[in-house]
Amino acid sequence: MIKLFVGLGNPGTEYEDTRHNAGFWFIDAVARELKVRLAPERSYHGLMARTTVNDQTVWLLEPQTFMNLSGKSVAALARFFKIQSDEILVAHDEMDIPPGEVKLKQGGSHAGHNGLRDIHAQLGTPDYWRLRIGVGHPGVKSEVVSWVLKKPMAEHREAIHTAIARAVTALPLLLEGDMAKAMVKIHTSKPPRPKPPRLAPPDTAQ
Repeated sequence: MIKLFVGLGNPGTEYEDTRHNAGFWFIDAVARELKVRLAPERSYHGLMARTTVNDQTVWLLEPQTFMNLSGKSVAALARFFKIQSDEILVAHDEMDIPPGEVKLKQGGSHAGHNGLRDIHAQLGTPDYWRLRIGVGHPGVKSEVVSWVLKKPMAEHREAIHTAIARAVTALPLLLEGDMAKAMVKIHTSKPPRPKPPRLAPPDTAQ
């Protein structure tokens, strides 16, 4: 089962609505679902909430170290409470997935994501779970940094939040440790293209 839910992002109001903070958006949604409030915890370098679900302690964490030092926060909490890597779920923005889609996976490379890179290093293993929240790609490698640090367009933001809400519905399965069923519930296909508007028949009146 998942005991520690982590969302990645950057602290500060200037970043709160940017694509790179999609992980924070997920944790905020989970906090609302579990009716808990995140509060600063200096020992774990982040905002944290702790609650009990089905007699099991569950932690929510938003590192406040800035993205490239996220592992410092995650490892501090995981080591203190003896949480194993396969009991950790890290939610993060994913450019290789379009807005409106979310994917759940365990392990794998960090694929250049600075937050995951530091978590890999600090935990000493890549074998934690990831919730990959699609934010889309700018199409040009040179624009990647500015893309994730900008606010998504309204249409994309709505799609991202809809996908996050869908992922939150799998929370009971994640807490039970039924990851196979959680994957089925979370994974979504690419939204269908909108149908073109129906054109009015030409006016043949003379």
